[in-house]
Amino acid sequence: MSKTTSVYDDLIADGDDVEALVADLSPAQWSTDTPAPGWTVKHQVAHLAFVSHLARLSASEPEVFAEHAAGAARDFQGAVDAALAAYLKLSTGELVDRWRHERNAAAKALAAVDPAGTVPWLVNPLPPSVLAAAGMMELFGHGQDIADALGRTRELTDRIGHLAWFGVRTRDFGYHAHGLTPPTEEFRVELTGPSGVVWEFGPADAAQRVTGPAADFALLVSRRRHRDDLSLTARGEQADRWLDVAQAYRGPAGAGRRPGQFAKR
Repeated sequence: MSKTTSVYDDLIADGDDVEALVADLSPAQWSTDTPAPGWTVKHQVAHLAFVSHLARLSASEPEVFAEHAAGAARDFQGAVDAALAAYLKLSTGELVDRWRHERNAAAKALAAVDPAGTVPWLVNPLPPSVLAAAGMMELFGHGQDIADALGRTRELTDRIGHLAWFGVRTRDFGYHAHGLTPPTEEFRVELTGPSGVVWEFGPADAAQRVTGPAADFALLVSRRRHRDDLSLTARGEQADRWLDVAQAYRGPAGAGRRPGQFAKR
């Protein structure tokens, strides 16, 4: 979480980093299966382009976004599948160009919104900075799928602080996804960024605590790693339970990743 740049600048920078993962890939590499069942590298990029498109519309063309949202409300999976199909028809070069345009336009459109205002989104209106942080979570999760598929390691920066904040803010999503009632008490979360900076959330005297690397926390709440393969520590029964169900997005949790599927960091 940079002290000199905004979440919107960091959203653009993270997009550039993920794009670098797919630069100069061969056709075979674009067709490589990722850990997300049924999704290749190209599917991952197509999804990122589609989500960026929606974010741009929400900030700059809310009436058009409302039409998309209405269609999704009637048949969410059908709307997603149709959108992905349109992006998958593009050549890989065209897809990357479209994705770059959409994500940069989305960041700039969100930055132009009154910070005290909101933009429409699929469930509830969100402050523009929150939607930008959600976009960074999308980039992180799908970027990790791409890196895992290609056998690459990403160099993360303190921009991941936005994801740490977002993962704490969305704590209750995991409970809802599993049909559980979220705890009423606040947790203490202390996460260490790549530079060694420590981000602290929640009351200092909270009985329920989670500590560890911010990168591992982002991997957990994006469900790209099982908790057994991460260096996160929970103190308190409720905090420990959270590590079992944590996710930073609404909707079904999905299968996630298996214990031991990826080597410990």
